[in-house]
Order: sequence, then structure tokens, then C-alpha cells
Amino acid sequence: MGTMSTPPSALPDLTSDYSLPAGAAASYRKDGHLALRGVASPAEVAAYRPVITGVVDEYRGGLKKLEDRDTYGKAFVQIGNLWKKNQGVAKFTLARRFAGIAAALMGVPRVRLYHDQALFKEAGGGITPWHQDQYYWPLDRPDTITMWMPLVNLTPEMGVMKFASKSHAGGLLGNLAISDKSEEAYDKFVTEKGFPVAGGLAMAAGDATFHTGWTLHRAPPNSSGTERQVMTIIWYADGMKISELDTDGRKNDVAYIFPGGKPGDPAVSADTPLVWPEYRP
Repeated sequence: MGTMSTPPSALPDLTSDYSLPAGAAASYRKDGHLALRGVASPAEVAAYRPVITGVVDEYRGGLKKLEDRDTYGKAFVQIGNLWKKNQGVAKFTLARRFAGIAAALMGVPRVRLYHDQALFKEAGGGITPWHQDQYYWPLDRPDTITMWMPLVNLTPEMGVMKFASKSHAGGLLGNLAISDKSEEAYDKFVTEKGFPVAGGLAMAAGDATFHTGWTLHRAPPNSSGTERQVMTIIWYADGMKISELDTDGRKNDVAYIFPGGKPGDPAVSADTPLVWPEYRP
């Protein structure tokens, strides 16, 4: 893992429990997404933000200019598995508090990390098209969840995520990667099905949204002059198997997350440690 100016021991430990509001888990399972305030405190975010942005800055150097990228590339600067690159980020990604929320919302006793990602939408960055995350994940059950946490205060103009409520119920909706094609096809689908679109509102640093792997979601462009700095963590229920590789995205991810794995094998690798009820590398 890379070096950092702040030793991990000096960073907040993020082990205290977060008290979920009454009915939060039921709401999450019904709608496929949930917004929670103050999942991390302002002081906690202030401590971790320079560590996370430092890793992003280290790895973003080779990107093309914004205007020279395709729709996916214009959506955000995307750096994955930061926890393996830096011990300070690992303390954030493997945090007991966050994994505990994931377990409670999914209603499962044991949770594994899938991976983390920094998603920084630059000033002037384009849309994040409608898509389903689990199109990419070779997992055989729907017990998956993503936390999306801004590291800076967000206004709606900065490209805050929106969700198609209840769209997760149908599972995989198509073999569509994040693209202009997925935006067009799923926008039509959301309209035709009458799914309520929620989200897109102001968020404070340390607030977070949670959504299932099958929930359709998108983000508008960042029309502000400030970079939208967001950290995401993805978890899944322990005990899953590698699914059929029935989408192009899953074929890519099985090689990335479960190298050498094939459908029916246990969905476990050195990169997917158990993080709830306790971290086990």
C-alpha cells in the first residue's frame, strides 16, 4: 500500500454503531435505496478526505482531457480498490460502522467487501447514465449494496445521484453497460413503468445513500465549478456463489475480483474479506 502523510492510527476508527431510523431497513427493501444523514461526522470526513483524494490524485494523472473522453469517461474519475493502495483508505473502507449498516439494510448476518471506488465528477463532468450495478457483478443472489458518500457538501447542481424507486424488483433488466444506450433504454423503461425517481437533493459531507445492485440509478452533469468528490463501498452477503457470466460486465469483473473463478464456485477471494460481524482478511 502507498505512503501517506497521516498514519492510519491517527485517523478516526469508525467502529461506533450508526443508529438506523425506525423503518429504515423496510424502506430500503421496498424502494431499493435509502438516504441517511451523518453516517460519518464532519470531523471524520475532514480527516479521511485528504487521504482519499491523495490516492485519487496519484492515479488520475493519465486521464485524457474531459472533452476527449466518451460518455462513460466524462461521467467521473473512477479509481477502484483504493483500500489496497493505501492503509488509511483501508481503515475507511473496512470500517465496522459502514459494514454494519450494510448488514442491517440487507438483513444478513455476514457481509463481505466487494470493492470500493472513488467517483469524482469533475466540474463540467457529464451525466452518469441510467444503469444497474449488478450487471457488472458475478454474484448469484441480489443481496448486494452500495454506499455512496460525498466527501464535500453537494448541491443538486453537482450531480447528485437519482434512483428509480422499486426498479430493483425485476432483477437484471438488460445486457447494457453504462453508456448512451443504457441512458436511452432505461429512461424509456422508467417512464413507461412509472417508477418514481427520488434523490438528486443536497447532501452534506458524510451523508450517504445506499442502493441495491439492481436499482436503476443515474446522476446529472456537474454544472457547478466544484468537483463532486464521492467515495463508494460495495458489499455482498457472505455465502454467495459466482453467477453465470451472462453479461459482458460480469465477464470482466470475475477476472478482476475472483481471478480463476468460474460459475458455481464460492464468491470469495483475497480481495473480498469478511467485514461484518468482524473484519477477517
